[in-house]
Amino acid sequence: MIHSTRAMLRMATLLSLIVVASSVVAQTIPAGTPAASPVVVPASAVLQAQLGKHVPMKKGEVLKCHLLYPVYADNQLAIPAGSVMRGSIVGLDSDRSRRIHARLWGDFTPYRVPVVRFYELTLPDGEVKRIVSGDATNGAPVLHLSPPAARKSRSFVAQQIAQAKQQAKETIALVTAPGRKDRLVQFLYRQLPYHPQRVDDGTAWTVTLEQPISVRKETTAVEEGNTTPAAKVNEKPVWRIRAYLQQTISSANEKPGNTFNAVVAEPVFNADHTLAIPEGSMLVGTIIQAKPARFFGRAGKLRFDFRQLKLPGESPEHVMGTLAGADSSKTQQLQIDQEGGVQTKPKNRVIIPLVLSVLANRALDDDGSAAGGAAVGSNGFGLVGRVVGIVGGSRGLAAGIGFYAAGLSFSERWLVRGQNVAFTKDTRIEVTTEASRKSLPTP
Repeated sequence: MIHSTRAMLRMATLLSLIVVASSVVAQTIPAGTPAASPVVVPASAVLQAQLGKHVPMKKGEVLKCHLLYPVYADNQLAIPAGSVMRGSIVGLDSDRSRRIHARLWGDFTPYRVPVVRFYELTLPDGEVKRIVSGDATNGAPVLHLSPPAARKSRSFVAQQIAQAKQQAKETIALVTAPGRKDRLVQFLYRQLPYHPQRVDDGTAWTVTLEQPISVRKETTAVEEGNTTPAAKVNEKPVWRIRAYLQQTISSANEKPGNTFNAVVAEPVFNADHTLAIPEGSMLVGTIIQAKPARFFGRAGKLRFDFRQLKLPGESPEHVMGTLAGADSSKTQQLQIDQEGGVQTKPKNRVIIPLVLSVLANRALDDDGSAAGGAAVGSNGFGLVGRVVGIVGGSRGLAAGIGFYAAGLSFSERWLVRGQNVAFTKDTRIEVTTEASRKSLPTP
């Protein structure tokens, strides 16, 4: 009987403590605060992950990346930008085109492309989610394109001089900017006939979820600062629409009049926070100009605009959207003009071949030492060519190696086919269009 009484007293004490704790918690939560609700990020959602630190190019290597752009679901922020994504290299594909080009310059490294798969997502609040993503082989440093400021047209000579000045500035930046020690090591590696490979920091992959995930959401209200409000250009409200292309478009095979789609990635709100364009809406683009790359270094050109906007469950409405920005691989070296047209950045087609020719001719100069002339003149075929040029003891051999480099540089700039303009599926773009209404149509 005594034991039973004591047990009842303990139970009563425990219940009273629970009641007191509940009342304290209730007092700390402001009145009217909505309960946490889950947000489901659907399968096929696009995630762009960027590597924070370089890793060796080998199968099984773990990758720690950060989400480049926020992910929305039901017009709510579901996954903030900066969330940590972890994945691994699940395979290595051969990079045939790069191998061929490298061999011409005396680099016999068997270049490969990593196949990447992501399996974990860590949100800023510490919540860890297992994810299933598709495999990605599109890893490359991202270049954010935007139209340049208006400038006067220049002659061919003036363009070449401007390009030479810009290249000189970029070369100086490589020496003066932070991380120069690592860049020096990589430069020396590239002079070798064979060197280790790595996946560089800043490399980004675009993947899609293959299974939906559910994340916590503290509020279902529109969050200020996580939206894309309508901007104003010349006192007129303008929508800035961020979207992902639904298919690859390229100057190599597109024709004027062809259409393509882009799905809106972030909701667009008006200044009064009413919803103007929901996430998941569809932009319909039209090819205006498509010029494929041709021989003699002539690069491709691509121009397109957007003429229709399809809201979920609504009839298409007419818009006049212009490309205002896009993501691209730095290796493509693309640029956008004032009207939204895209083409490759022109290479310096005169200065570099001319400099290499002058240096090669230096090896034939009888005034200086043969070793010094050979060291300066034998610029082709990497470190192997330079060693052969110096050790060979022949001015003609050293000059031949140098002229080989000049000829190869001339061929790449003047004779071979130029580069086509291509935007792959899931490329992120930004489109501007004049706001045609203040809010969503009422049902």
